[in-house]
Amino acid sequence: MLIDRLLDTHASLPASGVALDLGCGPADIAIRFAQRCPGWSVDGVDGAEAMLAFGRDAVSRVGLGDRVRLHRAYLPDDPLPREHYDFVFSNSLLHHLADPATLWTSVARHALPGTPVFVMDLMRPDTRATAARFVDEYAAGEPDVLRHDFFHSLLAAYRPDEVAEQLRVAGLDGLAVEAVSDRHLVVSGTR
Repeated sequence: MLIDRLLDTHASLPASGVALDLGCGPADIAIRFAQRCPGWSVDGVDGAEAMLAFGRDAVSRVGLGDRVRLHRAYLPDDPLPREHYDFVFSNSLLHHLADPATLWTSVARHALPGTPVFVMDLMRPDTRATAARFVDEYAAGEPDVLRHDFFHSLLAAYRPDEVAEQLRVAGLDGLAVEAVSDRHLVVSGTR
């Protein structure tokens, strides 16, 4: 779902460039993007070396080591391989951060004006009961630890109006915030 939405939202991406995947985790999205956009390379950054190890194995298995490079960095202050990127995206990082400004500062720093941006994350439900229903509906067969984590991730997520305010404070209020499912939101547009 995410890659299709990302590519539909930014259908006019140039044929080539260098993308930045903020909070890349095990590189699933970076790999899928590189597979769908063969002219592009991706720098994925994450603070968790264990996740990056999974990602490096996955990148190696699919033979994309020349186009998907993974780096350990703590946002927003650690230097990245490039100062600016041709596309900046992120998936499910925002709700993990103690300070949401960490993500938006990183986007503002590494996306020049006119750079496409795409951020997808969970969206906090109106009530704990709704969060519990989402866990039952979308994670019914998962182990208890994953169900527990999903529930708490939903509660830690932000509502679209909260994200819009975060963007305004960061000077990124030209980006649009949209609820795209009962539990996901997308921030997109050009910086």
